[in-house]
Amino acid sequence: MISYRTACFTNLAAGETRVHLVSSALSTLGLFSNWWEAAGRPACRRFLRPGRLMVAVAFSRIELGARRAVAVVLPAVFAACGSATGPAGDVTDIGVLLEYFDVPGAGVAVINDFELDYVEVHGVENVDTLEPVTEQTLFQAASISKGVSATGIMSLVQDGTISLDTEINDYLVRWKLPDNAFQATEKVTLRRLLSHTAGTTVGGFRGYRYTEPVPDLFQVLSGVAPANSPPVVVDLVPGSQFRYSGGGYLVAQLAVEDVTGTAFPAFIHNRVLQPIGMTISTYQAPIPGALFESTASGYYADGTAVPGGHHIYPEIAAASLWTTPSDLARFLIELQLSLRGESNVVLSPENTELLLTNVKRDYALGFDLWTIHGQPYFGHYGANDGFRCRMVAHRGEGYGLVVLTNSDNGHEFADAVLELVGRREGWPGF
Repeated sequence: MISYRTACFTNLAAGETRVHLVSSALSTLGLFSNWWEAAGRPACRRFLRPGRLMVAVAFSRIELGARRAVAVVLPAVFAACGSATGPAGDVTDIGVLLEYFDVPGAGVAVINDFELDYVEVHGVENVDTLEPVTEQTLFQAASISKGVSATGIMSLVQDGTISLDTEINDYLVRWKLPDNAFQATEKVTLRRLLSHTAGTTVGGFRGYRYTEPVPDLFQVLSGVAPANSPPVVVDLVPGSQFRYSGGGYLVAQLAVEDVTGTAFPAFIHNRVLQPIGMTISTYQAPIPGALFESTASGYYADGTAVPGGHHIYPEIAAASLWTTPSDLARFLIELQLSLRGESNVVLSPENTELLLTNVKRDYALGFDLWTIHGQPYFGHYGANDGFRCRMVAHRGEGYGLVVLTNSDNGHEFADAVLELVGRREGWPGF
């Protein structure tokens, strides 16, 4: 059980009077946590029987609502407590969030002044071995892969190898996207595939255990065994609306491979990872044995381990990136500097601007576009089985955050860490 009052007291200077302003809030949060662990959660589990499902759902929603409230309230409480600034003084704060959200391990990278300011690591890679998370621990970045993939694909647009607006089947050689009536007047293009507006199906992927046969790209695209996902087809008029489609990124991946003659992991390594200095990151699936020992093991929301430590994702461009917080921070910094006209390691400022221009529903080419506390940010969430993560970077200023976790509970943790770090760093609006 968590003592929020104690966590706050440990960060108070002698004689700090603001504790009285937050004491009741801390007590309330602590009481809820203690009650939930002692009575609420067991009650919820007892109700998970036929005829009582709705009551169980109600209990779950109570917990979810409380956790979301804490994700916003707790960092504000710590800020009110006057915790010390800098990574050393705030380790306890993020550690408390890690415990509250039941996340075994996490890595956090903080960007300030267009530089990687510091990295914090918390918890363990594996709850059985208790191997601690280090700055070299690799996490699955899941759908964050899409932003990195889109950046590499844009480098082909930049050098004139491909066009954003040419019909995608013109680039496909070994497999064709099936034609149908939805494509009678509007066509599927790279711009639409990368912005989730192509009308393609299959939102996400389950991955594969090490004990299961793993399909190749063509089997996934066609939805044939041993693929565990349906075929990728078009069932909306291209360009008509936003609908998240990991399947669309596989079509884009195949187009890149057919045009360049290079497997996508090698392509993205040569175009993005190596030039930026993301030296530990890889798109290879399964991850090579030499890197396997550095990977975190993933955990479901109830704390059970993902069999084998993680799933294999043959859906390379959409979901297979393994990375560290510092590597991913370097990626964000490169885009921030490019937007300012101060770097063109991968893309020119004009093409970076195009990459991060809204297409529909606050989504650009591989990136979400957010307004957070009145400020413009770009980034992405990621969610593979046992892994949750978030990257976020200010569009015009030199600050941002990467949070990688080995738990299905990691999204709320990441949001809470953003609030906490934003306040302690004094980012505008926090």
